[in-house]
Amino acid sequence: TRFPPEPNGYLHVGHAKAICVDFGVAADFGGVCYLRFDDTNPDTEDIEFAGSIIDDLIWLGFPPGEPLYASDYFEQLYLWAEHLVSHGLAYVDDQDGETISAQRGGYGKPGVESPHRDRPIEESLDLLRRMRSGEFADGSHVLRAKIDMQDENMQLRDPVMYRIRRGHHWRTGDEWVIYPTYDWAHGQSDAIEGVTHSLCTLEFDSHRALYDWYLSHLPLPGDQPRQTEFARLEL
Repeated sequence: TRFPPEPNGYLHVGHAKAICVDFGVAADFGGVCYLRFDDTNPDTEDIEFAGSIIDDLIWLGFPPGEPLYASDYFEQLYLWAEHLVSHGLAYVDDQDGETISAQRGGYGKPGVESPHRDRPIEESLDLLRRMRSGEFADGSHVLRAKIDMQDENMQLRDPVMYRIRRGHHWRTGDEWVIYPTYDWAHGQSDAIEGVTHSLCTLEFDSHRALYDWYLSHLPLPGDQPRQTEFARLEL
C-alpha cells in the first residue's frame, strides 16, 4: 500500500484515518506501506510540510522509513506521456482552461471535442517536446488523454495530463516547466513502486476508471495496482 499526501499543508483527522488504513492493512497482510509525497504542484508545496507529515506519522506510531517522491518519477512519467501520444492516445490542446472545462459538458450534457483532438501525432509530439523545453507561456498548452468526450464518467472526457507551470519546485528546482496532474502521476507511481493496493476515499470512485485506463495503455512490468475506495472520516 501507500500513503500519498501532497506536502502543501498539515495533516488533519481524515489523514489519520487514511494512515491507519494504509499502514494497518499492509501490516495485517505482511506487506509494506510507502510514504510517497505527491509533489506535483510547485506553487503550494514546501519542505516544512513534508517534515511535519513525517513527524506526525512517527507520532501516530507508523514510522515511514525513507520517503518516496512523485518527482523522482518525472522523467519516466514524461516518457510514458510520449508513448501515449505516439500511439494516438494523447494530444496537445492549445485551448485555455476555461474553454476546456466548459467543453467537458456535464452529467446528461454532451461533451464537445477539442478542435485539436485529431491533430497529427507528429505535431502533438513536437508540441509536447517544446512544452517541456519551455518554449511556451504558462497555460498556453496542455497535454490531454484521448479517451471519450461522451463518456458518462466525466473523468474520462479527455482529462489533462500535463500543464505548463513555471514555479520553483522544492526538490527539482527549475528543471521542469511542465508538471503532471494528480491522476496522471498517481497510478503510474503506484506501478513503479510495485504497490498492489491503492486505498482511496470514496470521492475517488469515479477516478478509478481513469486510473485503470492509464495503466492498461502503458508498457508496465508485472501486475497492475488495484484501487479500492472506502468512506471518508469527517467530524
